[in-house]
This record gives sequence, structure tokens and C-alpha cells, in this order.
Amino acid sequence: MKKISVIVPIYNVEKYIKRCLDSILMQKYQNLELILINDGSTDNVEEIIKTYIEKYPNIIKYIKKENTGLSDTRNTGMEIATGDYIMFVDSDDYISQNLLNNLKPYMNKNIEMIKFKAQKVTEEGEKLEIMEGPVFDVMTGEEAFSKMCFEDKLMETAWLYLYKTELLKRNSFKFAKNLYHEDFGLIPLIILKAKTFVSTNICGYNYVQSFNSITRTKNYEKTIKKLYDLLIHYDNIINSIKSYDIQSKTKENVKIFCTNSILLKINDLEKKDRKKFIKEIRKRKMTKNIKVRNLKQLVKRIILEINIPLYLKIR
Repeated sequence: MKKISVIVPIYNVEKYIKRCLDSILMQKYQNLELILINDGSTDNVEEIIKTYIEKYPNIIKYIKKENTGLSDTRNTGMEIATGDYIMFVDSDDYISQNLLNNLKPYMNKNIEMIKFKAQKVTEEGEKLEIMEGPVFDVMTGEEAFSKMCFEDKLMETAWLYLYKTELLKRNSFKFAKNLYHEDFGLIPLIILKAKTFVSTNICGYNYVQSFNSITRTKNYEKTIKKLYDLLIHYDNIINSIKSYDIQSKTKENVKIFCTNSILLKINDLEKKDRKKFIKEIRKRKMTKNIKVRNLKQLVKRIILEINIPLYLKIR
């Protein structure tokens, strides 16, 4: 039975941590290593964690460090992971009891990336919706990327996959430090390097819709930084794929995916900041990434070149 290293970054989540840890430790799949990284929490979460360490000393690895952010916390977990597979679970979320056991057949085939599904739930556990995406059998990561980039809105989410540890380590993959949208900056590159990839219909990750979620923060200065961090990730991705052994068509798809993801965030900015950000987009000639395949797309492409905000309204 393959060993799975489950990495849980922890920061001030005393309200949610028990449910998260219980969901992992109560898995029917038994060969687990639970890596808990406390990223400088200031609440009572460590006291809760200690009770779990006493009960599961042979399963849990615990590290407490200064607050350095989600990326560095995940990287720390990846460095000490000893499992055949790695999985990320956010500490305010939780997984269904059968998730890992249901994924066992794919692990037995040594698939390098195994994608499953998530569902949005309330803090009380009420199911809101399943986050749908394409389902397909084994193919290369390159093939999977091209298939998903037009059909899957969650492709770059780190916690939607089981990763073969060998895949991550042979490519020295790390999340970029001190940048938001760290998943966007790394997961597409991992997918493209996977020799084998499967997207299952197995739903077992519960994505809690809470007020404190990082994706719903109302701090406008943080919103601005998030968008400019996306541009940093974009530059890195475009530079990285130059050396990837993938088809030119795939490289086009990467540019399309990244550009669309960034364009959709522009409306988060106020008008004065939107103009500055659009200048950065034009500087990178990102509007050229949107390919034209029919008359309708040609019209949209022309509008995009002239007026990005208008393009977003008719999109």
C-alpha cells in the first residue's frame, strides 16, 4: 500500500482544526503520514495539536515556525515528506472518509497526478455545490492541461490532487514565497511535467466557505498586490515553459489560460488602478495570446485590443 504524506499548513484555525485533523486520521486508507506545519499561530491551536500528537505519535510530524506564509509552509512540508504521494489539505477544510481509499486503484498504477473533485460546504457542513470539472482516463500531463484549460475553472488549485512525490522532487518544484496566488504560479507547471495524469469523478474534498477565507479578504491593498503577483507568476510561467518539451500548441494554451485568469481579475480593481494594471497587460502583449478561431472570436479579439473592460463585460 502506497504511503501518503498529507501536508496541513496551520495558521490561527483553532475553530476548524479538529474537524480537519479528524477527517484525515479517520480515513479508511491507513498508510498515512500527517505533516502539520504551524506557521506562527497566535491562537490556541498548538494546544489542540498536542492532544493529537499524544494520541497519534507514529503518524503525526509537527513543526512550529515563524510566520512566513502559505507557500513557505507548504514547501517545508514537502521537504520532510516521506510518502509515495503528497496531498495538501487547508486547515479550515476537511476530506471525506473514503476519499483516499477510493483513489487507491490509481495509486496502485503509479499515476503521477490524480485529480479528484471538491464540493463547497458551509461552516456547519451543509453541502452547497459540487465543483464540477472534466473526467478522463490516463493521459500525459500535457494532454490533460490542454483538455482542462478550456473546461475546468479549478485546474490550478493545489488541494485537488494527489502528487507522486517523485514528480515534485525530480523537478524541484516549490511554491513561490511572499506571493499570493501561489497555486496559479506552480500547479500548471507541475501538470505539464506529469508523465501520467488522470481526472476522476471521485468527490471528497470539502471546501469550507468561511468569512475568514484568504480568497474573500476585503483588504483592498491586498487585492492590488494579488493582481500584481499574478503578473509575476505569469512572467515566470512563460519563461519556464520555454525549456519544457511540449508542443507549441500547448504553449499557446498555457498563455491563453494564464491570460484569461488574469483578465477576469481586473474588475476587482478600482478604475484608477485598473488603468495602471491594463498598461502592464499591454506591456506584456497578453491580448495577443487570445487566439481567433471564428468570426465571433475575431470581434471579441478586436474589442479586447481596444477596450479590455468592455471585453470583460461581453465575455
